[in-house]
Amino acid sequence: MSSPLVVAAIAVVLIASSAFFVAVEFALIAARRHRIEDAASSSRSARAALRSSGELSVLLAGSQLGITVCTLALGAIIKPAVHHWLTPLFGSWGAPEWVADVAGFVLALLIVTFLHLVVGEMAPKSWAIAHPERSAIMLALPMRAFMAVTRPLLIALNHAANWCLRRVGVAPVDELTSGLDPVTLRHLVEHSVTVGTLDEKYSTNLMSALELQALTVGDLVSGQAPSGVPSDADPAAIQSASRAIGHLRLVVQHGGVVEGVVHVRDSLSVEPGITAADLMRPAVVLARRTPVYEALRTMRETRGHLTVVTDDDGVPLGLVTLTDVLDRLMPTDATAT
Repeated sequence: MSSPLVVAAIAVVLIASSAFFVAVEFALIAARRHRIEDAASSSRSARAALRSSGELSVLLAGSQLGITVCTLALGAIIKPAVHHWLTPLFGSWGAPEWVADVAGFVLALLIVTFLHLVVGEMAPKSWAIAHPERSAIMLALPMRAFMAVTRPLLIALNHAANWCLRRVGVAPVDELTSGLDPVTLRHLVEHSVTVGTLDEKYSTNLMSALELQALTVGDLVSGQAPSGVPSDADPAAIQSASRAIGHLRLVVQHGGVVEGVVHVRDSLSVEPGITAADLMRPAVVLARRTPVYEALRTMRETRGHLTVVTDDDGVPLGLVTLTDVLDRLMPTDATAT
């Protein structure tokens, strides 16, 4: 292949293809899934990027395959052609034949390597990391087309790679995760406080919020059995118990079993003969091992501010209110403002 124009055209195609695969690889790894999801409703390319994030290992296999093919083609086609052009040039300058051949080989290798590393890898990598969502969406459709053509080969390569990972005790990951785990966020908060970019008073509340991942409702109960009123308590007894206990919501019990929750305001204007059993609402009962974040979701869904916490045998251990959770999240005077 001696035509410089043909060689130059092939070199441009190979380097551009390598840059494409490198950008796809780094863009989807660096992109935030929720941002792609936001754009997916109105963009076909964003939907394609979202599908690719769900089969990350196959996409990475496709990217690596494309980069490898481009690299091998550059070495097999472009480097010999450049070597062939440079050797006579050095010979025309009076260099011995073997010196001209070695110099042409080394210079051709340096030229091809420089173009491949800088233009075909480093530049697109930096662009993809700087604009992850934009580049992931922009390149998604052509990458999906490439994956569709080479899918059987990619799946075979991916299975082989996963088999090797399992042999050394590593679990393969096929989907791009969203966000950071609580441990990483905790380290980020601690580092921000250390370098002075985050005020310590705010870090306390952030660290308390991150504890919700491991905190259970059993950690918030006082250990005392829930106090309340019997199911046959009249309005006067409900109001008296509320004043004595200091809570507006009271547990309604019968024979030691929690039957519901009554709010003291419901007893203020009722007809004679009405009892706590008539006024109570269903109680939200949670096992002591229930995570606090699940308890918060249950409170929101049921519109209740109080849950009954039980042990493994279903025996009531105490109560957890929304205020208890907020006090744990914001131990300062923030809850009073």
